Amino acid sequence: MKERTRPRRRLYIRVIMCAAALVTAWHVFASFLWIAPWAPIRELVGQQTLSSYMIPMFGQSWSVFAPEPVNGDYRFEVRAIVDGEETEWVSASDVELSMIQYNLFTPRAGIAAMDVSSQFKGAWGDLTTEQQEIAELNYFKAEWEQRMADAMIELDDTTDVSSYIEQEHRATAYATQVAFAVWGDDVERLQYRATRQNVIPFNDRHDPDAERPGIQYSPTGWRGLVVNDGQSEDAFTDVFRAQHERMGE
Repeated sequence: MKERTRPRRRLYIRVIMCAAALVTAWHVFASFLWIAPWAPIRELVGQQTLSSYMIPMFGQSWSVFAPEPVNGDYRFEVRAIVDGEETEWVSASDVELSMIQYNLFTPRAGIAAMDVSSQFKGAWGDLTTEQQEIAELNYFKAEWEQRMADAMIELDDTTDVSSYIEQEHRATAYATQVAFAVWGDDVERLQYRATRQNVIPFNDRHDPDAERPGIQYSPTGWRGLVVNDGQSEDAFTDVFRAQHERMGE
């Protein structure tokens, strides 16, 4: 009896399988580098490349677990100058959280603003008092990021100013998208504030008179608009504006 031979897979199927295997291997490797403590092997990919891939879709955090679970709320608020008039503050984090509330299949976009706020506030806190005062000044004219960095380095060249400027750029780019979504293309400049408010301490959880600690601010001045290559302004506007209008109903 003649033995039947297995048909060979078509070329395009083999190509797809190889591509899927490579993508999976890269994702597992990148996730390992992101989760694990820093090590020289991370430089094989580069921090900027790794951050661009993992944030905001694949970022992971173990901070919900002991010994130091999440014990505070982050908010990210934005306002702008439109046609020479100053707008009210809009809470981007509240808009995004409304996408998660009562939603069984929560979108990853629902925590982007909180992540921006958390990362920015951490970098702001690493600055010296004098450098924080520089951050509170208005920088929105040509090459404002470089001028702000130069002013901070002149005060103290031992602080990792580049890390703060990276978070400034990220936060400003995000705030720019929020401003465009809420107020349209006539935005001239913007201002944002990243805040944190701790929860009631665990030991006081049963005290009926216990109050939450005050809000911690990381103030900044007015900033110029930042638009990064490759981001979809239309997609952001469609999602954010729709959710923002729904909250106002």
